[in-house]
Amino acid sequence: MAMLHTVNKSPTDRNTLESCIRLAKKGGSVLLIEDGVYGAIKGAAKADTVSNAMSGLSFYVLGPDLKARGISEDKIIDGIKVVDYNGFVDLVSEHDTTQSWL
Repeated sequence: MAMLHTVNKSPTDRNTLESCIRLAKKGGSVLLIEDGVYGAIKGAAKADTVSNAMSGLSFYVLGPDLKARGISEDKIIDGIKVVDYNGFVDLVSEHDTTQSWL
């Protein structure tokens, strides 16, 4: 099994998302939570970085965190899967380890 990476910082505030993508191994998964959900928005500053990384990594975004920030699911980069809290738990259990990027 691969590693699950969680990113909770906005890509406009820190380089956490870029570091995660650079260091994550092919076959891993990235879950954007809290302010990290801003990295999932179409046309945002890091949208191309995320889109290009999708060839080797699976991307997810936490739906309740999108909703809390007033972001609708139609604004999300194509191919990123929206999950709820149960989906978050499923992702953690499906991966060998979880790395939190702070």
